[in-house]
Amino acid sequence: MAMTESVRLDKWLWAARFYKTRSLARQVVQSGKVLLDGQRCKPSRTVAVGNLLKFPRGHDIMEVEVLQVSDVRRNAPEAQKLYQETEASVVRREKEAELRKLNAHLNPHPATKPDKKQRRDLRKFKNEM
Repeated sequence: MAMTESVRLDKWLWAARFYKTRSLARQVVQSGKVLLDGQRCKPSRTVAVGNLLKFPRGHDIMEVEVLQVSDVRRNAPEAQKLYQETEASVVRREKEAELRKLNAHLNPHPATKPDKKQRRDLRKFKNEM
């Protein structure tokens, strides 16, 4: 694994496999959603061992500590060696996932798609309102 002393933030997020492309990582950092040691920063900010990163990933907010710095994207097991998620982050993610499962019944999905007649009836109903 190509280890260096410091790497750009967007490049490290990409190498650690949090974002599929480097441009996606750059966009997230530029939008102010990534905190490095509690502060918003630019994509060019360097990441060093011991930094604490907080960023969105899907529905969750991840908080990780940088254990190693790399500017090369490798396979997932090697990428997971670059960071360690904090205990508070793990607990929060599991709690939020459980809440999402419990609230799934509030947004039910039909078993099948509406057929042609049902779609016509839906359009008719919406237009009457």
